[in-house]
This record gives sequence, structure tokens and C-alpha cells, in this order.
Amino acid sequence: EVQLVESGGGSVQAGGSLRLSCVASGFTFDVSGMGWYRQAPGNECELVSDISTGGSIYYKASVKGRFTISRDNAKNTVYLQMNSLKPEDTAVYYCAPHGSNMYKICVGYWGQGTQVTVSS
Repeated sequence: EVQLVESGGGSVQAGGSLRLSCVASGFTFDVSGMGWYRQAPGNECELVSDISTGGSIYYKASVKGRFTISRDNAKNTVYLQMNSLKPEDTAVYYCAPHGSNMYKICVGYWGQGTQVTVSS
């Protein structure tokens, strides 16, 4: 059974930083690409960043240069370092392996997500 435990969210002022972590179990982590997704109230679930098993990385344009994704296969963990946070980054953040159903990701089917709130 796939389980994802996200943590590291919180409330910060604009310009602040947070580091999100996601511990995965129930599948072979080191052969799975991993992504970070988010959903803000009234908005659709969106892919923020992902990292392949080979280290290829994608960032949503609005976070490029501010967010850094990384992974530690020995710990079955994927991270998202978020710097220079903006109020528009406010959302619940989820992680998921590549190929996951986006609807299921953002309703917390596999993990509860972690809330990030950025105040201006």
C-alpha cells in the first residue's frame, strides 16, 4: 500500500523559506520519479516540481529560481526547499510518484499533505 507522509509546512511571511519533506513507502522509491503538487482554495491541483530517477528536474515557471527539489533514495524521501515565498504560494502541498492520478493526489488519497501559508 502506497503511503506518503508530507511535513514541513507552516506559516511564514513573504520572503521566508520552508523545507518540505515527503517520506514514501509501499513502492520501490528509487525507481520512481517523484513530484510535488499543490492546491490552493478555488484552484485546480497543479504540478509544482518533479524529479526523475536520473535526476532530471522540472519546475513550474512561477517557482523556478525559488524552489529546489531533491531526493534521498536511502531515506525514501523527497524534499522541496522553498525560498523567497510569495502569498500566491499558499496552498496544501502533496507529493506523489510519477503517473499518479492528480485528482487522487490533491484529495489526500495517499498522503494528508502539508499546509503552506504565506502572508504579505
